[in-house]
This record gives sequence, structure tokens and C-alpha cells, in this order.
Amino acid sequence: MEENSASASTAHVLIFPLPAQGHVNSMLKLAQLLALHNLHVTFLNTEYIHNRLTRFGNIQALSAASYPTLHFKTISDSYTENQHPGFGSSGIKDVFTSLSLYGKPLLREVLASQSAGIPKVSCIIVDGVFGSLATDVAAEFGIQLIHFRTISACCYWAYFCAPRLFETNELPIRGDDDMDRIIKNIPGMENLLRCRDLPSFYREGKEIDKPLSLDSIISMTLQSLEADAFILNTFDDLEGSVLSQIRLHFPKLFTLGPLHHHLNTRKTTSSEHPSNSFKSSLYEVDRSCMTWLDSQAKGSVIYVSFGSTTSMKKEQMMEIWHGLVNSNKRFLWVVRPDTVAGGIEGVAVEVEEGTKERGLIVGWVPQEEVLAHEAVGGFLTHSGWNSTLESVVAGVPMICWPYFADQQVNSRFVSEVWKLGLDMKDVCDRNVVEKMVNELMDGRREEFQRSAKKMALLANKSVSQGGSSHSNLDDLIGFIKSRGRG
Repeated sequence: MEENSASASTAHVLIFPLPAQGHVNSMLKLAQLLALHNLHVTFLNTEYIHNRLTRFGNIQALSAASYPTLHFKTISDSYTENQHPGFGSSGIKDVFTSLSLYGKPLLREVLASQSAGIPKVSCIIVDGVFGSLATDVAAEFGIQLIHFRTISACCYWAYFCAPRLFETNELPIRGDDDMDRIIKNIPGMENLLRCRDLPSFYREGKEIDKPLSLDSIISMTLQSLEADAFILNTFDDLEGSVLSQIRLHFPKLFTLGPLHHHLNTRKTTSSEHPSNSFKSSLYEVDRSCMTWLDSQAKGSVIYVSFGSTTSMKKEQMMEIWHGLVNSNKRFLWVVRPDTVAGGIEGVAVEVEEGTKERGLIVGWVPQEEVLAHEAVGGFLTHSGWNSTLESVVAGVPMICWPYFADQQVNSRFVSEVWKLGLDMKDVCDRNVVEKMVNELMDGRREEFQRSAKKMALLANKSVSQGGSSHSNLDDLIGFIKSRGRG
């Protein structure tokens, strides 16, 4: 339960995410949740990410008045503002490599520093992709180490079971003709995934095209076994069968999701009502989209966003654009300035006219607000885990066009397990886009809306008093405090 009226705990948690939008989003929400319970929390970010949060997210809103025990520190990722490689898959690879090489002494320096009136760090919650970076340092300082993975449980389990798939000769994938072969040996997910539904790192391709190799993914996945506890941003009613398998290996598993909804729920019941003005955005938000949505009919808009890292070829952009216009549905589309390399000159006249009549294209939006707007009836998404959970909470059906990493698995679960929409993976054709938009918004609208509403209710139940995620957070706080007493 909330302890806002009590003195601050002697426990001090250092939270260190991978410096990318999706990772920072969920881990910063966890930081706020712990600070609501008066734990001291230091959120460690790279200077580049912190500066973008200050510029676009109004991080100043997380002030001492709202979160007196939440602190921020930064380290360098060795890139200047002008040199930073950005958030595309190649950029994340460069930053990950840099931090993996130079992050350990920086982390050690942060832990060794002492601020007046703040207890020493007693627990590190590290992004699981940095597991090797934190293991030795946590042991050196004699402090608790908890891994947080920002991906879905189903994807994490697919990574965890990769050695088993090699042992049973289900991996490697043997070319394009092998993509529809059924995977049989992932416990709890037997005969559900095809090769094309496995994480993108399982696919053939030049290593230079991948942020990380499959070997490194497997290694970092298994490293989480060395942590004192494990956190996933999910809830039991969503991924129960997979979580039961993971718990066989991780007895101290805390499922706390959907974290964004969990935080909003706890803030609502908090006596101090911390400020809601902070948005963990690394891009400038265009709020004109909300005014535009206000003028649209209920359930009439298909919202389109492929997240903060997806990049596409101009040809792909044009196919999706044509499909949206040809569907005759109203659409709100997020197109980042770096979405298409080389720009999008030479747009067909009919596409431009159709967009003026029925669409709005903007650079970035307040996504939680957009999905909660009554005008939005569907979501064409890259199936990133944060976006998937936000859509689940809002009760908005999805069309999934996954890009990389966990997104291939997520999209399969959306369509085949949770029945919340359609999977368009490995296809980029205007006729398919048009057909799926119309199927989601018209043909199977009631079917998908029923499933989405049911799952939204379960998500809300999980973070409410007595729900699984609500109880798990209380248990996590107790676990941290039990190890943080000096």
C-alpha cells in the first residue's frame, strides 16, 4: 500500500534502462511506482536520453514536490548530441556496444558516490540486456540485483528456449521456404509459432543488419538466472500459460503490468496525487492530433504508428499509404522525420488528396491519450510491447506489422491467442492493407471489440486492489526492503 505519509525507506534502488524509448518508458514508470511508496530511487540515464526527456518529456514535472525520493543521474554513452546514432536498430546496436564496453566503470562510480541525506544504493534494477554489466558490480558492492525485461513474457520465453530448439533441430531456420514450419518444442507454446513468428534475431541475414546476434541474445537471456529476482511488464491473465513455464526457472518473478496503467491507477488512489504533466517522450509531441480526433465520429479512425525505432523503405511507405487511402477510412498516422531514409518525395496525387480528405499525418503523438480517444477504432502497429499493452488497456483492436525483436512473437499472440486483431507480418501490399483495415474496422469489428473489451477489463483488474500485478508490486517492495535494511 502507499506510504506517502511515512518517512522515506532506507532502501535505495538504482534503475538503469537501455537508452531507447520503449525501455526508458516502462522502467521510468516503475521508478515512479517505487517512489510513490517512498523508496529512494535513482534513475540512471545516458546524458543524451536525459536531455531529450528534459526537452520533450518535461521531466521537471517529476519534481521534489511530487516525488521527493526520486532522483536522476546521468552517464555518458560516449556520443555527443550531434554524433548520436539515433534510435534505429543500427543506432541501438552502437549505443549498446559502447555502454557494454565502457558502462561498468561508470556504473561503479555512480554506486560509489554518496549524496547527502540519501542512503547508499541497496538494489539495482537493471535492464536485462545489460545483465553482464551489472552482475559483477552488484556483487562487488554486496547489493541486490534484479533484472527487468521490457519485452513480453512470450518473447522472453522464446529466447530462453532457443538452446532447446537447436537441440531438437528446430533451429536454425532454413531459408524462406521454411518460414511456415510449425515450432513444436517451446513448452506452453507448442504448435503455436511458425518460424516466421519467432523473434527476428532467429532469421537469416547479415549480422550487420541486426542490433544483436542470436548468440548474444541467448547469453543475455540466460544471465537473468543469476539475478536475485526478475520483473516482467505483463499480467497473469494475459500470459498465464507462458508465465507458469518461466516461473519454473525464476521463483522470484514479479509481473507488474501493464505498468503505465498500474502507475495511473496507483496515482489515482494516492493521497498526494503526483503531477500528471510528465510524458516520457523522446520526440516533440504534436497535440494538434487531439483537436483533429475531437472532430471525428466515434470509432471511425484507424491510428497508425510504428514506434520509435522502425525504419522503412519508401516503397513500403507508399504501399501502406495507398492502402490506408484506398480503405476510405479516416486515419491518424505517426511518421517520424527519420522513418524513411531519403524522404518521401513524389507522392501520387490521389494519395495526397485522399490524405487531405480523410487523414492526418504528424511527427509524434501522446499515444496513451490517442488510444483512449473515443474516435479511435483500431490501431495499425509495429507490435512493440509498450504499444501492445497500451492498446490492450484502451480496448483497441490491432493490425500488426512487426519490425524486429519481440514484435514477431507479439503479433502472433495478438491474432491467434488473444484474438485482438490481425497479423500482417512479412507483407507490405496496398491491397492487403486496405483489406485488413476494412476487416478490422467493419467486417469483424464487433468480434474484435468484444475480445478487446474483455482483455481491457482483465488488465484493469490486474492493477486494482487485490489484482495479481497490484499484489506483486507490494511483494516486490517488501522484497527490496527486506534486503535493504542496514
